[in-house]
Amino acid sequence: MHNRPDSPPVVVIGAGASGLTSIKCCLDEGLRVICYEKTEHIGGLWRFREEDDDGLASVMRSTVINSSKEMSCYSDFPAPPDFANFMHNKQQLEYFVRYADAFDLRRHIRHCHDVLSVTQAKDYDLTGNWNVLVKNLKTDQVEEVVAAGVMVSTGHHTKPHVPEFRGLNDFGGKVIHSHSYKDFRGFEDLRVVVVGIGNSGGDIAVELSRISQKVYLSIRRGTWIINRVALWGLPTDYVHLRRFIFGPSSILPRRIVDYYATLLHNARVDHDIYGIKPEHTFFGQHPMVNDALPNCFLCGTVVAKNDIDHFTCNGVVFKGEEDKEYEVDAVILATGYDISFPFIDSSILSIQSNRVNLYKYVFPPQLCHPTIAVIGLIQPFGSIVPISEIQARWVARVFKGKQSLPDRQVQEMDINRLRMEMEKTFAHTRRHTIQVDYMTYMDDIANMIGAKPNLWKLFFKDFTLFMYCMFGANVPYQYRINGPKKWAGAREAIMTVGARVRAPLQTRRRPPAKVEQLSKKQEELWKWFIMAFGIMMIILCFTLI
Repeated sequence: MHNRPDSPPVVVIGAGASGLTSIKCCLDEGLRVICYEKTEHIGGLWRFREEDDDGLASVMRSTVINSSKEMSCYSDFPAPPDFANFMHNKQQLEYFVRYADAFDLRRHIRHCHDVLSVTQAKDYDLTGNWNVLVKNLKTDQVEEVVAAGVMVSTGHHTKPHVPEFRGLNDFGGKVIHSHSYKDFRGFEDLRVVVVGIGNSGGDIAVELSRISQKVYLSIRRGTWIINRVALWGLPTDYVHLRRFIFGPSSILPRRIVDYYATLLHNARVDHDIYGIKPEHTFFGQHPMVNDALPNCFLCGTVVAKNDIDHFTCNGVVFKGEEDKEYEVDAVILATGYDISFPFIDSSILSIQSNRVNLYKYVFPPQLCHPTIAVIGLIQPFGSIVPISEIQARWVARVFKGKQSLPDRQVQEMDINRLRMEMEKTFAHTRRHTIQVDYMTYMDDIANMIGAKPNLWKLFFKDFTLFMYCMFGANVPYQYRINGPKKWAGAREAIMTVGARVRAPLQTRRRPPAKVEQLSKKQEELWKWFIMAFGIMMIILCFTLI
């Protein structure tokens, strides 16, 4: 499709986590690519910025990733063993920098270039080309670039959502959105209300609890809180995101899986006692990842309150306590973001109430040429980095002409099916419009490009690797065992995951533990056990259904 050296390039918008892998995947398929990045640096959201720039996402100074490093890597580039399992944003950024340097991605990036518009070229019906209007922020020069394809990789944390509150304009204190929150400075000894119980709201409340006079956490629906640290002190996603767990849980009735998850998390923190139990089931909303918030509730440094009824000149009145005014000095709105792509016309990319009409959350179905795609516009129960990569691998193959999409009717049916499943499963909020299950989605896209691991083949050809894939964590490297651009180092990366998880914890010098390999007899015994276990699970599932 784009084989000639003089053919227009693919344009990637944004050089963050999604943009970097988009560049690489295009190069892997032999496509010419140019990436336009608005800032002077790569890293996107993960590069902390002191300044508060409109339209630019930034983590807080203290932000630590919510998914562990082994579950958050690109599939052919494991994080260094000495990197923390839950990396600080500086270390996460360093990982992206190393990735860009390892695959020589920087030479394809044009920094300080703002994309003003993306429109169909005059010959779009014939060629599928796009006109990309770009402004050089250093020279103010504007140029139009013809692109054979466009990969929008700007994320969805750029336009803060500010809900309406009665009396907000009359409030005399400080009001900011969490998008503008950098660190605790300026909030010392203040009485603060944090509105919203997502990950940002929880992190901010915990941080301010150590230095503010009082912190109120305003909660509308409640939430389920999960720990980063799971059994044996290992990362939660590393322990739970495994095929032998996911397989039965995807077949069992949802009420049983929800009951087990609720029981498991209430065993640590009784959400009802703490006043944060939501009406929805455990898998009915994106949970909060926070290890410290329950401790803050216990210590009284964070106080849970209902949604705000209205503001006064000096404070707030919470719902259910309309007869009492709480005097506060500052309010932080951790109320999420609006999905927005202002440089693309709504006829191409329609957004209504934070809902997007995209096939697999990637391709607009109404276009006659699949030459524009959105990368990373998704909210998984897991890390977004490997999902962005698998999307980019798929898109690059479509752009190259190696794969095609189903017709519009099939795409629309799939979009409606996923939307109905989402509405049935998740709380009806503007936050849950791009929610997916990590393993289901990864396997779905991987299956389309032929990169899903063939467990049956591994069972008979490489039983040791099968054991790691079936019973070990579903790390991204599994999607490089076979398929296009498979990676020769995938097997070793999968089998050494445990060593990299342990490495940053073993900071004391001790004799290394001996690792015993399975004998042939042990392999045969395990095979029979697994087959028997599988048959039992199938019988159990049919019985329960």
